[in-house]
Amino acid sequence: MAGSDFLQLRAETAPAGGLTAWLADGLREAVATGRLVPGDRLPATRLLAAELGVSRGVVVQAYQRLADEGLTAARTRSGTVIAGGGAAAAGSGAGDRRRALAELRLPLSTPDGIDIDLSPGVPDLSAFPRAAWLRAERAVLHRVTGNDLGYADPGGVPRLRAELVGWLARTRGLRADADDVIVTAGMAQGLALLAQVLCRDGTDAVAVEDPGSRGVADQLAYWGLRPVGVPVDGAGMHVGELIRTGLRAAVLTPAHQFPTGVVLSPERRRALLEWPGLIIEDDYDAEHRYDRAPVAAMQGSAPDRVAYLGSVSKSLAPGMRLGWLVAPRRMRARLLAAKHAGDLGNPVLPQLVLAELIATGDHERHLRAVRARQRRRRDALLGALRAHIPGVRVEGVAAGLHLLITFDGYGRTPDTLLADRVAAGGVLVHPLSWHRQRPGPPGLVLGYAAHPPDRLAEAAARIGRALTAERLSGREQ
Repeated sequence: MAGSDFLQLRAETAPAGGLTAWLADGLREAVATGRLVPGDRLPATRLLAAELGVSRGVVVQAYQRLADEGLTAARTRSGTVIAGGGAAAAGSGAGDRRRALAELRLPLSTPDGIDIDLSPGVPDLSAFPRAAWLRAERAVLHRVTGNDLGYADPGGVPRLRAELVGWLARTRGLRADADDVIVTAGMAQGLALLAQVLCRDGTDAVAVEDPGSRGVADQLAYWGLRPVGVPVDGAGMHVGELIRTGLRAAVLTPAHQFPTGVVLSPERRRALLEWPGLIIEDDYDAEHRYDRAPVAAMQGSAPDRVAYLGSVSKSLAPGMRLGWLVAPRRMRARLLAAKHAGDLGNPVLPQLVLAELIATGDHERHLRAVRARQRRRRDALLGALRAHIPGVRVEGVAAGLHLLITFDGYGRTPDTLLADRVAAGGVLVHPLSWHRQRPGPPGLVLGYAAHPPDRLAEAAARIGRALTAERLSGREQ
């Protein structure tokens, strides 16, 4: 591509103090509208800077922001090119995504025009360690035999199970042997396997956190288990309320509760471990912590009573569909039978590649790099929220990939309406009520992993404008 005509930008319209964001926005729009398609080469930084009348540093920084978002890639002898699966692909699939979510009964009401999606649970997909994965895949293919590619143990290949046991023992305090691990297609399949076994045992209801993951509650209901909400406060799930339900199983996120971000207190951990039911521990984003020491998994304290679920969905990518289930040994045979009946086992090669990443330390190095990047993004969103929304309360700051904001001054305005007001400004957020089973104070859940700091600051500014307008409108009525 020879010059800057594709951008349709005029230097005289550029803001004096935001040239990098101005140029990055123009590049994103060119991708979203199809003026740039995968494989197109961007102009050299010196050429584009000269044509736009800006410094070369502005262009370099804008290109870097798009690279961080996965929209561009550096190619030898080709310079910077538009990568596949970027904003254009995301935009073209947005309607399909909304329709799919509607079919899952999620109350999504998203107008056209969303350009910053802060849905929680979406990791930084541009950070996927492509080079490390390729190295590991080459090493695996160099060693793999024909026998390795046949029908394997439905519980997972032995090498991955062995690597996972060592890694989880070091990082999460698990107590297990390789034979205790069942490799799954993500955390969702592990929960599905547990639900099937519980139903066959005669269980018809399971306790869940309230507020808690709507996806977990919906999945339990799909498999025939009624989700019963147990209140969550600043110390986590209220174990006394759990005991009063008389239920025999409960799903929790004790290390970093979704969506409040609280950690299950030591007193409630002890009380929960004395409870005689099955604890299903969802350790969904324990790798992402910033301002506090890691909290050990509960499984290490009671391996005969805790079923532990984890995955690479937040550390690598959800599309990998790789996770693990470590359940009490009395359940293992039935869980393996359900896994075998469902899919005969996960694909072998990705399991071996993940094992190689863990064994070489590349997985741990990747996690450290992602943790540093996500800390910067969290800081950007947190600072901008406090600047643009006076009186906002922000929870879940110390760890994870999302924040929860609550606020005063909105009377009885439903948070679904507040989320719609924010969506009208182009930002998608989750109202806290989506994740509640009983009424409670309003709030908004904001995921920050998928966007660079400048986009998060812009999102916070738009949220602030929308909430301020809603508050003023409420006062006038």
